[in-house]
Amino acid sequence: MTDTDDLRAWLILLRTPGLTPRNLREGLVARGSASALLGWLTRHESSLKPEGRDWLAQPDEAALAADLAWVKGADDQRLLLCTEEDFPPQLEAIPDPPAALFVKGDASLLLRPQVAIVGARKAQVPGLANARRFAAGLAEGGLVVTSGMADGIDGAAHEAALDAGQPTIAVIGTGPDRVYPRKHHALARRIAAHGAIVSEYSPGTAVLPRHFPERNRIIAGLSLGVVVIEAGLRSGSLITARVAGEQGRDVFALPGSIHNPLAEGCHSLIAEGARLVQRPDEVLAALAPAAMELGAQLRERLAAGEAKPATGRAKRGPFDWREDEEYRRLLDVMGYDPASLDALVGTTGLAAGPLSSMLLMLELEGEVASLPGNRYQRVM
Repeated sequence: MTDTDDLRAWLILLRTPGLTPRNLREGLVARGSASALLGWLTRHESSLKPEGRDWLAQPDEAALAADLAWVKGADDQRLLLCTEEDFPPQLEAIPDPPAALFVKGDASLLLRPQVAIVGARKAQVPGLANARRFAAGLAEGGLVVTSGMADGIDGAAHEAALDAGQPTIAVIGTGPDRVYPRKHHALARRIAAHGAIVSEYSPGTAVLPRHFPERNRIIAGLSLGVVVIEAGLRSGSLITARVAGEQGRDVFALPGSIHNPLAEGCHSLIAEGARLVQRPDEVLAALAPAAMELGAQLRERLAAGEAKPATGRAKRGPFDWREDEEYRRLLDVMGYDPASLDALVGTTGLAAGPLSSMLLMLELEGEVASLPGNRYQRVM
């Protein structure tokens, strides 16, 4: 995305009061671009609520400048648009997909098979232990652990995946530059460095209660399945699980004592048809067919040239990585010894984001294996 005017239009539209992701997407289809949609809305103000009309008449330039500064402020920060080829296709299948995502970290992780782990904020010691056990097992089994970076189960799941040397994705209910709860600043830095932080809210957006159920639909939509570790009957985790069920995702729940209030939500889900699980390998086995199908779809999509090459160069016709000089050079540099992403950045001179996309392509082609510790190894 190089068109500054269109980027500004996107930033204005994303902040327009009353303009929902669905409205924005429909407008893009009708008008062809964010700039064209913004122009049309400016001329047809009656289609917006008064707050939206006021915003378009006099947008907050300081807020827009802050948005632009965030997007342009670091190589690992971007605004991922639904019109871009690497927008996660699994989100396109949910009823109300976001129009754009602010991403800090490795955006290519959003294309990988994911599993959501959610549960109570005030989790008990056994629940936290189960969250860590499942997160580590599922991450080491090849799934990216996705959660909401909340206190309790979410935080434990993120930490366990990172401690296992695997990436993790946090979908948050604030702007991408904010951390909630505040105690998770260190965790947020780890996730951004070795995974991705994702938000559909503009920078500077504060905590609002309505953001969390909205965020939950993205957590469920990105994932092949949702594992509920520990939850009461009124837990927000049940919203995520039920949204996942409505989206056609698998829902798993851990049983607990009938005397534990934080097991009641899990028992309710099991009664409604969620799969009772006791070990990570049960989840891996259940999700393996969906993970293989997603990988095959992505491999087909990349090989057919539907996605841009990792370098961002425009190419016509099917893309064959074997004919790309940078892919061949990457394999030559790797040799057959494990190498970290940071080391490959240094030896290839490529930025981390494009390099991660190239490694994903090679992994799907069976040329490269991902190893614990964010390391990669050539296998052929």
